[in-house]
Amino acid sequence: MASTTEGDHREEEVPHNEDEDTGAQVAPIVKLEEVAVTTGEEDEDAILDLKAKLYRFDKDGNQWKERGAGTVKLLKHKVTGKVRLVMRQSKTLKICANHLVLPMMSVQEHAGNDKSCVWHAADYADGELKDELFCIRFGSVENCKSFMEMVHEVAESQKKKEENKDASATAGLLEKLSVEENKTEDKSRAEEEVPKEEKEEEEVPKEEKKESKSEEAEKKPEEPASST
Repeated sequence: MASTTEGDHREEEVPHNEDEDTGAQVAPIVKLEEVAVTTGEEDEDAILDLKAKLYRFDKDGNQWKERGAGTVKLLKHKVTGKVRLVMRQSKTLKICANHLVLPMMSVQEHAGNDKSCVWHAADYADGELKDELFCIRFGSVENCKSFMEMVHEVAESQKKKEENKDASATAGLLEKLSVEENKTEDKSRAEEEVPKEEKEEEEVPKEEKKESKSEEAEKKPEEPASST
């Protein structure tokens, strides 16, 4: 008589496939609506976009501290033409630097590292203006040079705009002064002519008075001759 083993009566185990599609459809518990995310850069065009690592100089500790690694951009406003420097961290998109490129801004190569450069700026990354000393390091010398050249070009263009603006303002002021001087001259001429006319008007009544006296003399009746 054949003996039966425990394995003969054990049901064959079927491995469970976690990726197996059962065909069941599960409705989401919460429906998420698409939300438009604004970056504040919608009215600006990027004229420079490079990856880099930013540092700021800590005056209290007298040392450089890393501000973040990400993308640095030069953004030009479509209406005003002003250019600002904005840098965000790669993962969190937190703002590392945010300031205008002003005419007096100067970027210089960092001593001992041709991939880095430094500059001063009134930065607004923390929600308030702070005078910061920044150092930025790029992955290549070419990117560093491109950054420095573009910042220099923008600063020069902003300087020319300021000069043209000042020249236009000066021209407008001179024109205004010239118009006011002309008005003053016209007014003084008018005041000089008025007395002459008044003098002529004053002389007219005297002539009329003489004429009236002569008319009275002519109209005066002759006195009757005395009888002898």
